[in-house]
Amino acid sequence: MEAVPARARGCVTAAALLALLCLLPLATVRTPWWALGLLAALYTACEHVVRRRFGGTFYPVLLAGAFLLPPPAAALVPLPAALLPAALLRPGDHGPAWPRRVWRAARPALAVWGAARVHWALGGRDAVVASDFPYALLPAGAAVLAFCLILTALDGGIRAAALGVPLRRAWRGLLSRSLAPVAVHGLAGLMMAVLWRSPYGPVAALLVLLPMCVSWWIFAQYHRERAAHQATIRALVQAVDIKDGYTRGHSERVGQASVLIARELGMDDDRVEVLRFAGILHDVGKLGVPTRLLRKDGPLTPEERRIIELHPEYGHEMVRGISFLGEARAAILHHHERLDGSGYPYGLVGDRIPECARIVAVADAFDAMTSTRSYRRGRPVEAAVAELERCAGAQFDPRMVGALVRALARWGWHPTVTADESASDGQVREPVTGAPR
Repeated sequence: MEAVPARARGCVTAAALLALLCLLPLATVRTPWWALGLLAALYTACEHVVRRRFGGTFYPVLLAGAFLLPPPAAALVPLPAALLPAALLRPGDHGPAWPRRVWRAARPALAVWGAARVHWALGGRDAVVASDFPYALLPAGAAVLAFCLILTALDGGIRAAALGVPLRRAWRGLLSRSLAPVAVHGLAGLMMAVLWRSPYGPVAALLVLLPMCVSWWIFAQYHRERAAHQATIRALVQAVDIKDGYTRGHSERVGQASVLIARELGMDDDRVEVLRFAGILHDVGKLGVPTRLLRKDGPLTPEERRIIELHPEYGHEMVRGISFLGEARAAILHHHERLDGSGYPYGLVGDRIPECARIVAVADAFDAMTSTRSYRRGRPVEAAVAELERCAGAQFDPRMVGALVRALARWGWHPTVTADESASDGQVREPVTGAPR
């Protein structure tokens, strides 16, 4: 109980009181109790299966209740699911019991009550009974919007109360992320409601859930695969950080800088994600370089430098079979190429260097210059930008440098220490401007 902040407990209590107020008119409305019981049992089963097997929440049954039942009755549909022990819905969740259960009951109850209220106010009930299409879509769409708005308000409020997030940030992005998936669930709920009211009855309505469950399973598989991809990348980056302690954290920041450049260039989200992978994994080939060279204090000999310059090829070979990386593999191979052809491993010139590699090269050099490490202090951002601009056209692509400069002006940059202070014995390794090893 002590783990829940007082403001969060107040937010939960307020939501519970509002939900109770929504239920007060229940005694004065005509409620089809058998339909309410069936929908509540169905929603409880769906919540148990979906949360335990796939994660997330399954809204079609809730929204079908909003389209079929009076608002106070619709608000009762999610309550039985809230009575399930937390371990059944989320195995391993042993947090404070009553705040979580009350919130799990009040949140969907308020959302479905609001959706039902809007739906009935716009004449949606008559449209569902008469199967009046396309008019039935209008009140259903308004109900889905009300459902999303209430969930957004509640979720943002609890984030602000429990985590201390500023209100503007607490609600940012919640509505836009939820609207599309909830709209799909709302369409399925509307189909359930229409079939329920048709001569075919509730059994036909249940058939709507079959394709929804299949699509939900596919969606869950996609997210599991994505999580596996992230775990693979984290494991590779951690291996590099352990081997080359001087650059700990460098890979993640190069990924962040690559994202800044890609977004400034107007790339779509999929390519931005690929550029993030490229930045994070650009030095994975260091796993094939002897540790004594990576941690050597003092200048490298020409032979040692040639060995280290093999790391892009090692990295490309390591990730060549990872299909989801896409063009990130080319960035790993070519991020040390230079526009004038003096780079490595192949001495490519100008536009022959892949675009993704030119982005990562700028991000890599920028973070190498601005990061404070145990063998030297980082340069100020302004000095690093000046160096990038000086080398633009010969070493770096001026377009990528310009994009980074604009992104830094908009978002700023916060360099951090990336190696243990004890990692150096006082000697200084050679600085490699714009070409971090």
